[in-house]
Amino acid sequence: MTIMFTELFSKKTPAHVRDVYVYNTETRKREVFKPLNEKEVKMYSCGPTVYSNIHIGNLRAFLSADIIKRVLVRNGYPVKHTINLTDFGHLTSDGDEGEDKMMKALKKEGVPITLDSMRQLSTRYIKAFENDIDELRIIHPAVWARASDYVKKQISLIKALEEKGFTYETSDGLYFDISKFPKYGRLGNIDIEKLQSGARVEVNAEKKHPADFAIWKKGDLGWESKWGKGFPGWHIECSAMAMDTLGKQIDIHTGGEDLASTHHNAEIAQSEAATGKTFVKYWLHNAFITIDNTKVSKSLGNTITMRNLMDRGFSGDDYRYWLLTAHYRTQANFSWEALTSAKQALFRLKRYVYEDFKQRTSTPDATYLDRFDTCLADDFDTPGAIAVMWDMLKDSKLDDKTKCGTLMSMDEVLDIGLSDNLQEGVKSLGVIAVDDLSEEIQALIDEREVARIARNWDVADILREKIKLKGYELEDTAHGPKVTKVG
Repeated sequence: MTIMFTELFSKKTPAHVRDVYVYNTETRKREVFKPLNEKEVKMYSCGPTVYSNIHIGNLRAFLSADIIKRVLVRNGYPVKHTINLTDFGHLTSDGDEGEDKMMKALKKEGVPITLDSMRQLSTRYIKAFENDIDELRIIHPAVWARASDYVKKQISLIKALEEKGFTYETSDGLYFDISKFPKYGRLGNIDIEKLQSGARVEVNAEKKHPADFAIWKKGDLGWESKWGKGFPGWHIECSAMAMDTLGKQIDIHTGGEDLASTHHNAEIAQSEAATGKTFVKYWLHNAFITIDNTKVSKSLGNTITMRNLMDRGFSGDDYRYWLLTAHYRTQANFSWEALTSAKQALFRLKRYVYEDFKQRTSTPDATYLDRFDTCLADDFDTPGAIAVMWDMLKDSKLDDKTKCGTLMSMDEVLDIGLSDNLQEGVKSLGVIAVDDLSEEIQALIDEREVARIARNWDVADILREKIKLKGYELEDTAHGPKVTKVG
């Protein structure tokens, strides 16, 4: 199910509801969010390099951005959001060395190393990425910025930096001279003087400083420029696309914590050197997902994709719920056991909504809803919000309609599958109408009902097991047998 950006505003955006607090990586402080312009929050998220299927660790960054966007809108801040798609020019190292990831993928596919081949390959993986975020119910951004569509903008930005004296040319490209930008490294409070040659990237004797980064890489493949044929540097892509789609100054920039020290410091330097203005007001970074307490990485060969989860019987809702049970700035260790527990918890929530409450709602409980929204407004505390949700369900003073209405309101932000139409919701639980079963299964169920009514429990149990061997679970209820598909 694709959720488009405009759907976030299907209801009139409310007036400013409450203060939202964010943890700013740059200041290393929790701050009250104050947008540059109350009419529109500008938000940019670093997207994937689309040379293969992304793994579940990558997906956390986009879910984090999704929650940030939903919470801001819920509290009266309309958001314009851009996500970039890097479809060329990202080296295997996040510095300036190694083989280009797209070219490496083309060689693996056994196709010609051309810009057309690169476009076709990346288009395939962009579609796969979109399928993944749709499975996770992540709302699409207002703008998908594909790097190869913005090459002219990137070249213009590079020219501006050159004219301002921030660059120098070498045999392999054009580099940004960080000595000309004294504030370089302020994300993470990096001490530039202590950086040793070769400590962060491979040695390049032509670079004035090891932290200088390429904004144009020369090569046999690419686009023509005054510096020769080649590609814009990986870092310059995001600056050009962010400024072209959102303006010279933006409110929020998101991404994984691994991007802060190199990629995002480079973005700050080249953007602010070009414009003379503060590029980003709030930097928000999510922590890693680990597997067996090891970072998920394609280079380590320990990646799991969304398709892998689905093949094991898990849904995007299951993984979304599991991610939301950990704070976005806290490292979360993935295991199949943890995901199974999340699936079971979410199944219970869906049974409340679709079976017990049958989606019949009344006005949400204001007290619980305020606690829920207060958690989310405190640096997007989804674990706290989920705890409030479970507390509400346990409250015997609330009737079922109030509980259901409160859950539905909470699901506007969490979006964990509690707001589907009733028929689809029941179907997601695996419950099957008797009329949809084969005659053989219906006959076994009828035979068991006769045995159960006659209190012939041994026969009833044997028939239950026969039904289970056919792939169905039977549960006795006040309204008759309920059949659920299993396995």
